[in-house]
Amino acid sequence: MRIGPYELQSNLFLSPLAGYTNLPFRLVVREIGGLDWTTTDLVNARSLIEKNPRALQMIRTAPAEKRLAVQLFGAVPEEMRDAALIVESLGIASVDINMGCPVKKVTGIGGGSAMMTELGKTAALVRGMVDAVKIPITAKMRLGWDENNLTAPDLARVLEDAGVAAIFVHGRTRAQGFGGTVNLAGIRSVVQAVKRIPVIGNGDVTTPEAAKHMFTETGCAGVSIGRGAFYNPWIFAHTQHYLQTGELKTEPGYPELVKVMRRHLDLMIEVFGEDHGCRLFRKPASWYAKRFGPAKEFKKGVTQFGTKAEFEALLANYEKWRAPFCDEHGELLPKFRPAPMVATFMLDPDDPAVLRRAAIPVPKGPVDVW
Repeated sequence: MRIGPYELQSNLFLSPLAGYTNLPFRLVVREIGGLDWTTTDLVNARSLIEKNPRALQMIRTAPAEKRLAVQLFGAVPEEMRDAALIVESLGIASVDINMGCPVKKVTGIGGGSAMMTELGKTAALVRGMVDAVKIPITAKMRLGWDENNLTAPDLARVLEDAGVAAIFVHGRTRAQGFGGTVNLAGIRSVVQAVKRIPVIGNGDVTTPEAAKHMFTETGCAGVSIGRGAFYNPWIFAHTQHYLQTGELKTEPGYPELVKVMRRHLDLMIEVFGEDHGCRLFRKPASWYAKRFGPAKEFKKGVTQFGTKAEFEALLANYEKWRAPFCDEHGELLPKFRPAPMVATFMLDPDDPAVLRRAAIPVPKGPVDVW
């Protein structure tokens, strides 16, 4: 797979999740494997030009991130152009334009999903960015503003003519937010609308089977995973293995979960400092706990720790509390094991329990507006 001049080792991508897909998390999923291209949280172009410390922190990278895109949002052509030039000057691989965010604070200034409603204006903005830099410009969009305005295929054609190197498309409209189901036929219509550039599908990919289903049903060149990666950082490595071999890997057990969780916390502390890093890690830690099985004791303390030592003490106390739920080998007894994730296309509509297992909530937290 190629994006601009880059030949990628994987056609799986990490989608931005505002407040969560920071440098430590991106490094964690890269270390697990199956991923060659990541994207920052959406960054306000004006804030980057003004060298806002928060914006600069959000685009921080490391040598391990050879293929990183900075996702910019904004509606002023000159600001988006100048922000792209800054990204290029820092040696970052690509700029992604956010045309999909449904949040009012973004759409209200003409950014995010609002860019899908004015194709001529959007094309002019994109062309100015493409002409200004040598690195590839990509775009992340939804299917349209609402069901009555499914502009994604037309916008894709316009963007291809303007010079974008790839298109990422979330199979929902702005009006849907993260509700309802992904429209795979809508993604397929975007794939069919372009002639030369890759289209990467996104939405409801929670398992390797779901990723393969998206490839099969849409003809997309790649799949981008957001919430599914936050729930399961192994999804890229397991999906790549499944696509290559047809074999499903075993879900990671508790020791592996804890090993990766500790690594994630260490990176948070390294990047943000111990106090701030631990505070920021409270929410990701609660997401790791979703895969622990019984986790009441851990969840009770995870909102309060402020140092690495306090986290280790919390974990030690939790493991003592957890012991009665396990067998002599430390494995959870069958009745306490969390149900495996089920791809939405495999759902039994008559089984509410399966519907619950298929759903991954939208992570709570700041939709950063910088």
